[in-house]
Amino acid sequence: MFDIDISRLVEQLLYQPDSPMIFSSGIFLFLFLGFTLIYNLLGKADTLRILFVTLFSYYFYYKSSGLFFWLLALVTTSDYFIARAIGGIGKGALGKTLVVLSLVLDLGLLVFFKYTNFLGETICTLLEDNGIHVPSSITGSYLLGVVWQPRDIFLPVGISFFTFQSLSYTIDVYRGNIKPLNRLLDYAFYVSFFPQLVAGPIVRARDFIPQIRRPLLVTSEMFGTGVFYIIAGLFKKAVISDYISVNFVERIFDQPDLYSGLENLLAVYGYTLQIYCDFSGYSDMAIGIALLLGFQFPKNFDSPYKSASITEFWRRWHISLSSWLKDYLYISLGGNRHGKFRQYFNLLMTMLLGGLWHGASLNFILWGGIHGVLLCLDKMWQSLCGVLSPLTYLPSKHNPNPTKNWLVVFVGGFLTFHLVAACWVLFRASSFGVAEQIFMQIWNKFEPQIFFQWCESYAAVGGLMLLGYLLHFMPQSLSDKTKDLVTRSPLVVKALLIVIVIFIVIQIKSSDVQPFIYFQF
Repeated sequence: MFDIDISRLVEQLLYQPDSPMIFSSGIFLFLFLGFTLIYNLLGKADTLRILFVTLFSYYFYYKSSGLFFWLLALVTTSDYFIARAIGGIGKGALGKTLVVLSLVLDLGLLVFFKYTNFLGETICTLLEDNGIHVPSSITGSYLLGVVWQPRDIFLPVGISFFTFQSLSYTIDVYRGNIKPLNRLLDYAFYVSFFPQLVAGPIVRARDFIPQIRRPLLVTSEMFGTGVFYIIAGLFKKAVISDYISVNFVERIFDQPDLYSGLENLLAVYGYTLQIYCDFSGYSDMAIGIALLLGFQFPKNFDSPYKSASITEFWRRWHISLSSWLKDYLYISLGGNRHGKFRQYFNLLMTMLLGGLWHGASLNFILWGGIHGVLLCLDKMWQSLCGVLSPLTYLPSKHNPNPTKNWLVVFVGGFLTFHLVAACWVLFRASSFGVAEQIFMQIWNKFEPQIFFQWCESYAAVGGLMLLGYLLHFMPQSLSDKTKDLVTRSPLVVKALLIVIVIFIVIQIKSSDVQPFIYFQF
């Protein structure tokens, strides 16, 4: 019996493709307890502590992507030495060449693992549509186009996140914003730090690196805030997001034509809440775990559905990515320095590439493109009414401290929320055809009379959706008071809250662990 238990334990510790380790899984909670014990024992031994965390982070990535942790090591090592070389020679032709080398290595890996099949299929389709004869890779004969045979390429979890994070470091060194590190171990710690490794937030080197060698200190406020974020994130992800996904949203998006327009619309609202609770829940847990270890991450979500415009939405949604795209792509393209037309072009290109970053699909590209167009339209609107305070709800150079017109804020918020929700259909749907079916069902077969029947049939789903939106639209002052109350509560109360949330998770969880949505990116 003892041997059987040992074999099961070993199996749990090995990589399991169908069950990657996530923060809300039992295996992570078990390992994290042991990790924190050793971590605190190594508190004053900086180098040993950093080495221990780095090794644990690599093991964490192994539990997510198997032996592909070598990719993480390759990106880390190459960018460390490239940045060191840039720091030694400064700007100039050679420094620019080294930055390009970093771009080629990091983006090359990203393109190969994430976009090979998409690019191959797209190119072959274009060739065939234009009647271009290409040689068949199988028979050697010439055909009118060639059907792309998808390659079996594994997509390592979080590759988009750690490549972007490492790439920003070499660019910042080249720009002179930071000095290169002189310890490979410190840089490996920065890139691989497990709370944010596989799904962000994308942490900037200038914010994180100064914390690495700082004496370990976890204040009571940091500990309390960390516990609050972990509880909030676990509740968002494992209770709200997973439940409404498995028990309602997935069913509608899999076969939208079998359901009424009202059910399709409610599924759109459900997914709008699901993706927020899923991703912000992960970010909350990452921020909370980091605080328990003595590190501070910037906020990654700021109640994005409260936004009164699409511009404000992108200031509140996935802040680490949107600010990354702004600083390293939008500004590099010229930003707003070359006139309005160029600004709109740069916005559109940034959002198109941002959509492509999310996934190798035309759906994601169109999703990004629509957001780019909406941003351009919003910039035009802000320019037109920039000096008209009754219609201005965002700070501008004409009016840095606008007086809010609550009617404009409400109308703007209502429109922004529904535009964002409509775009999420493209983000979630498996194809354009599925997205079209959802919109057609809503338009042609709405059937509002079944609303109360739906409430009866999906009482738990409806209740969690209502709770999720109420919590999201809670006034900021009340949200801050709640956080402060949990932060300052006695340790026994914090422990009780964690136990209660875990109990709720166990009661309502599905048979399979639901991975975070952004694991695929």
